[in-house]
Amino acid sequence: MTAGSTDADRLAGYALGTTPAEALAWFDSLEAVEPAAMLGRWRGSGLPTGSPLDGLLEAYGWYGKEFLDAETVHPLLFATAAGPRPVDPALVPIGVLRDRPGLAHSRAARLAFRAVRPLVTTTKPRARLRAVEHRGVRTAAMVYDALPIIDVFRRVSDDVRLGLMDLRGLPDPFFFLLRRGS
Repeated sequence: MTAGSTDADRLAGYALGTTPAEALAWFDSLEAVEPAAMLGRWRGSGLPTGSPLDGLLEAYGWYGKEFLDAETVHPLLFATAAGPRPVDPALVPIGVLRDRPGLAHSRAARLAFRAVRPLVTTTKPRARLRAVEHRGVRTAAMVYDALPIIDVFRRVSDDVRLGLMDLRGLPDPFFFLLRRGS
């Protein structure tokens, strides 16, 4: 993006994709977020950077995330006919997603997930909301209970957040956007 671009310009420009370095530079330029400013339900979408995870969550019907309070966080909401439902991330094969993205992107894997999704839904929170220091800035982060993942957030606007997923074993961060929902 050019010097002087607004965050809205970047958001629009990056919708078609960017590099991991550009996404990280944008992330670093954004304001920190207080954990309380994350409360509510958020609609998610990936920010394409060439990550093996690009488009994966959307292909599986990812809706977003829900932060009820610091101790009650649903890190993975998936769209269903009855509305968004939380899925227990501990039951999602993260290693396959990370190490075999081709398999994870396959039609067979998507169909299998749709078939078992009712069995992996949960009403229990599976993450917590905390303020952490990341890249020298103290900001809101979601810490998964049972997986080596921390999602770190920066403020794009009152109703938009840029997320950076730090997954152990993934060489570059996975970037995503959250838009405040109902």
